[in-house]
Amino acid sequence: MSTKHNIIKLADISLGVNYKDIKNVHLSVHPPTGRVTISAPLQMDLETIRLFCISKVGWIRKQQTKLKNQKRETARDYITRESHYYLGQRYLLKVIEQNAAPKIVLKHNAIELHLRNGTSIKQREEILHRWYRQQLRKLILPHIIELEKKMNVKVTEVCIRTMKTKWGTCNAKAKRIWLNTELAKKPIESIEYVLIHEMIHLLERNHNEKFMAYMDKFLPNWKHLREELNRSALGHVEWSY
Repeated sequence: MSTKHNIIKLADISLGVNYKDIKNVHLSVHPPTGRVTISAPLQMDLETIRLFCISKVGWIRKQQTKLKNQKRETARDYITRESHYYLGQRYLLKVIEQNAAPKIVLKHNAIELHLRNGTSIKQREEILHRWYRQQLRKLILPHIIELEKKMNVKVTEVCIRTMKTKWGTCNAKAKRIWLNTELAKKPIESIEYVLIHEMIHLLERNHNEKFMAYMDKFLPNWKHLREELNRSALGHVEWSY
């Protein structure tokens, strides 16, 4: 739990300092505006923290620029004839109101959203996102089994949730992989790239030469796929702090 707070000013950058019962300094740049916070050990003096922040100004500005330039989808109203994407293909949403449990049916070039009368926009969003999560999980499980054999690794758990800035992440110690729900909207090649990237972290935690060699081995065209994915938009998010 934080015990005290300070603000450090570095030119046009303001850093909120939170003292916590921790061993190491943690610096974070938060979307969407690039707000900067730093968590520091209770015994660390403010001048030491300030010098640490000065050494990280270049990194902070790089992250802020990245957040500023990150493409995002526009907000959706979840109404008939609105565009939505699944596995890289564009579909038109077709809302069908009925007195039955909600469900989603994929038909030709349409995503049919069956729901009860009076279902709110937020509820419609959650129904669709739940479907995306289910589809992504069914899609990736066979790939994980195949990659586990090929890489000689074991994934203990796969979690799928909406992430604000990342396509995926890996807890190498727990052998747990997290994937962004938004990947269900991307081409299968993009999904495979993120999955392989995160599973390689079970072999090498850092993005070093050894990691790159594994990427070349298991997915030779990974650089092209990374560029394609990074040029695509993340989902729209209503930001709050």
